[in-house]
Amino acid sequence: MTRRSVLMGAAVAALLAAAPALAASPDLPRKTVDLVAPPFVHPHEQATTEKPAIVQFRMVIEEKEVVIDEAGTKFRAMTFNGTMPGPMMVVHEGDQVELTLVNPDTNTMPHNIDFHSATGALGGGALTHVNPGEQVVLRWKATRTGVFVYHCAPEGMIPWHVVSGMSGTVMVLPRDGLKDRAGKPLRYDRIYYVGENDLYVPRDETGKFKSYESLAESYSDTTEVMRKLIPSHVVFNGRVGALTGKNAMTAKVGETVMIVHSQANRDTRPHLIGGHGDHVWETGKFSNPPQTDLETWFIRGGSAGAALYTFLQPGVYAYVNHNLIEAVELGATAHFKVEGTWNDDLMTQVSPPGPITPGKVGSAARTVTK
Repeated sequence: MTRRSVLMGAAVAALLAAAPALAASPDLPRKTVDLVAPPFVHPHEQATTEKPAIVQFRMVIEEKEVVIDEAGTKFRAMTFNGTMPGPMMVVHEGDQVELTLVNPDTNTMPHNIDFHSATGALGGGALTHVNPGEQVVLRWKATRTGVFVYHCAPEGMIPWHVVSGMSGTVMVLPRDGLKDRAGKPLRYDRIYYVGENDLYVPRDETGKFKSYESLAESYSDTTEVMRKLIPSHVVFNGRVGALTGKNAMTAKVGETVMIVHSQANRDTRPHLIGGHGDHVWETGKFSNPPQTDLETWFIRGGSAGAALYTFLQPGVYAYVNHNLIEAVELGATAHFKVEGTWNDDLMTQVSPPGPITPGKVGSAARTVTK
């Protein structure tokens, strides 16, 4: 596969795609939003009394080599704005999303973007094919509320681009904010975006992970590994340990945190060890009432979900894909570091580990050493 053949294929596909004529801008106010790298999310109002607006975003595609684990494994990634996942965009129902998608001439591949939240033209994929050295502007109306995946979808190369890092999330909030099952308002103090990626790194004849000088060089080996459907890594936010230790997400006791979780390719099962999903939109759509008090929730491949939890105890909470093999062995683990005062009424150690006392249980088994 050469750059020329890839570009020619994309050009032909673009010519064949039916596209509407360029449209004039609606007579709406405009505002520009600067995107931020996950797990963080750009500032936004959770509810608004303002009229719909055209919300302008700019996103640059970046092809680059990244390190995805502590062993230094290198991976040829394709990204939106340089991160895996790409940044989250937040708007309100009725807003118009206007994205300028830039494919710098330093890249080697054609790219586009498919918004699961948009209507028509392959989610925008048919209208956003850009070769290196080009940019395109797409505008679409946010008609459905919820959290939705976006991803790259160039003809003939969709799986490769998606599992190489090219996905992200849009959140469309109801204009009057989130509600519980009874219609009462829900709010969050913090929001974090966790994007899960299954990565497929080829190995050499000795079993060591291979690295490549270019995307084109990696293509054949990578697709061969992909087709076996066995990932070498399953990671949150681009690499093993991206959200643990010093990179842990933070909160305080009493704060309500919104966790948005996406997986653009395969199913996953988020679980907060030591916590719960107080309110969970498992399918990610806010027009549906949230489920409550979930221990583990299910995110279908190609979608995003959202969960609210109010932290009640301090400490380090592990947030994992509860396929524990993927969490422990392949990397799908994050941490929340929560500050505050411990509540003994919720949990306490009745007695420390010690000798077994026959015939006694519970508090009666405690021994006092003088």
